[in-house]
Amino acid sequence: MGNIIATGFNSGSDDGELFSLEADLRRLADIGVDTVELGLTGIDLISGGRILPQRLERLIAITSQFDFRYTVHGLVSSNFMDPDTAQFQMEAAKALVEVCDRIDARILVQHGGALRADQIHQRAEADIREREALTELGDFARPYGVRIAFENIFTTEPGQYRQTPAEVAETVKAVNHPNVVALIDFSHAYIESTYKGLNFREQIAAMAPVTGHLHVHDSFGRPQAFYKAFHPQENTAMGIGDLHMPLGWGDIDWDSIFAELEFLPDTIMMMEIGRRHRSEQPESLARARRLAGLDQPEAVAAQ
Repeated sequence: MGNIIATGFNSGSDDGELFSLEADLRRLADIGVDTVELGLTGIDLISGGRILPQRLERLIAITSQFDFRYTVHGLVSSNFMDPDTAQFQMEAAKALVEVCDRIDARILVQHGGALRADQIHQRAEADIREREALTELGDFARPYGVRIAFENIFTTEPGQYRQTPAEVAETVKAVNHPNVVALIDFSHAYIESTYKGLNFREQIAAMAPVTGHLHVHDSFGRPQAFYKAFHPQENTAMGIGDLHMPLGWGDIDWDSIFAELEFLPDTIMMMEIGRRHRSEQPESLARARRLAGLDQPEAVAAQ
């Protein structure tokens, strides 16, 4: 449980507008949350790499109402391996760094990249392209005091090129930048380990020494494959896919993981638990604080 300083939940807009984000932040404050990861790319804040000033001022007015520690989730579709959109993504990511600074968020999440099966000719340069982009973004973020948290993802289509969690760690080591850290998404690692026949615990252990941010949500590590549920709850019933369930609903052994792994200083444990599980959030919050050692009197006093 070493070096975790806070835990909380992700939040965003239900409809692309800021009103629903504000309502959700108020709800999280009411249940005692002190740390929130903002999913800002579901809101029009950036246009063609440029910040929309009036929208940003509205966001600042909303976030300043609450005494939260903020982090920000960048483009969910981020993919620095893709040569066709990499420059546009960089412009958007740099704008998000500036947004982070304006709302006093010091972590920006960046997803690991991928190539489609038909992009075989791009694979030789894909890892290099991603490393160079992370270095450029880290250099840009450094004066703002923002760290780029590079997240492991899982394979989402046949023939896709995607780095394993251990390879994500190697990317962060190769970049070797003070403002670029790894982000372990435990469920993503579990699913990818199942899909590729890897040892889940070995994969996350390889990431831990360079990890400065965590995404926590439960699952059974079963790839979605070609199964298509009619209702999302049917995936839950079968334990298939990236379920974003409350802690304890899946079979990830959180207690032993957090007893064994140690992360970089100032690591935040962020719970990405689906909106339909709001009623379970208080229980998950209590469990996460216990796992992180934040329920001890000395930890509470330090917050």
